[in-house]
Amino acid sequence: MSIRLGNSCMNCERFKNNFCTKHETSVGYQHTCDSFKMKAALKNEPNCLNCSRYHSPTCANPQKAAPGMLCNHWAPQASA
Repeated sequence: MSIRLGNSCMNCERFKNNFCTKHETSVGYQHTCDSFKMKAALKNEPNCLNCSRYHSPTCANPQKAAPGMLCNHWAPQASA
């Protein structure tokens, strides 16, 4: 089984602040579409500091999350 990033809206270049600029609607990590375009560059050092869930209500480990740590709920931050 290969490991790859899901082609969810969070990894799409059209994703801006929970909004799809192609379809002009609110989207999240559970959404994808046929017009998906992978971001040209993702952060290659995943950890809590570049996780979109860090210090948010959706963080799976709020008591343990810290810079340099990684868990299986990591989600890349949207880039502006």
